[in-house]
Amino acid sequence: MANQNKIIITCAVTGSIHTPSMSPHLPVSAQDIADAAIGAAEAGAAIVHLHARNPADGRPDQSTEAFAPFLKVIKQRSDCVINITTGGAATMSVEERVKPAATFAPEVASLNMGSMNFGLYPMLERFKTFEHDWERPYLEGSRDRIFRNTFGDIEHILRTCAENGTRFEIECYDIGHLYTLAHFVERGLVKAPFFVQSVFGILGGIGTHPEDVAHMKRTADRLFGQDYHWSVLGAGRSQLPIATQAIALGGNVRVGLEDSLWIGKGQLAKSNAEQVKKVRQIIEGLGASVATPDEARRILQLKGGDKVSF
Repeated sequence: MANQNKIIITCAVTGSIHTPSMSPHLPVSAQDIADAAIGAAEAGAAIVHLHARNPADGRPDQSTEAFAPFLKVIKQRSDCVINITTGGAATMSVEERVKPAATFAPEVASLNMGSMNFGLYPMLERFKTFEHDWERPYLEGSRDRIFRNTFGDIEHILRTCAENGTRFEIECYDIGHLYTLAHFVERGLVKAPFFVQSVFGILGGIGTHPEDVAHMKRTADRLFGQDYHWSVLGAGRSQLPIATQAIALGGNVRVGLEDSLWIGKGQLAKSNAEQVKKVRQIIEGLGASVATPDEARRILQLKGGDKVSF
């Protein structure tokens, strides 16, 4: 596990869960995404986790053409670790989802460890009006949509990126996903150290009770021992409570507008950097310190920012 006094902050700056009408602060254009990532890094995020969007209407866009402009800007203006999603959106094929990571060979890419129900439709109870015609059907469609990540899909992503030297932010939304990771470790397709991102509060995955967090960590400890580094993200209002519990247990944290639009009850976060600053206060208040990008590279044994293809 990571040194308890050096906590890695990951910031997921836009994602594919929230739609543009939910917050005026959600990054959409390439410039918005670049500025958000750089701001988060300046606030203390060692890693920025990146999705792309169509600048015209904000819908998720997994084309390499959508990623290229902001990847270059971030690399020029920041030393942070760049993490490219292979999750994309649940509406996309695995071939579409893996293409940016395969093309740009980042230091880190995300990788989901199982197919699941991924319920976004409860957001329709909070948000009633939408600027773009794709937003409501996208959310409503999650009632009957399965986010596909089969064993074959996972193996395809691992083998496609195998020659890139890319490590993975391995996203585990439930206990069974840890056992799926153990399966790929046993087959030799994933090498230690693993960066396990435990995800709490997505409808269809594990919940947000403190016992859920403890159970996830206990299981990962038993399966992987000293071979992994643990991080957490809590969706929505659970973001900071779950981060606080994980920090106290020596874990790492992820924040960002992909995971939560909020900074407090009923208060939209005005930037990703605002959430990074908030969780940094918690880290330092608990007597730990924030890992720099180079410290994160050493902890996770990354290949270095000079070995990417952008």
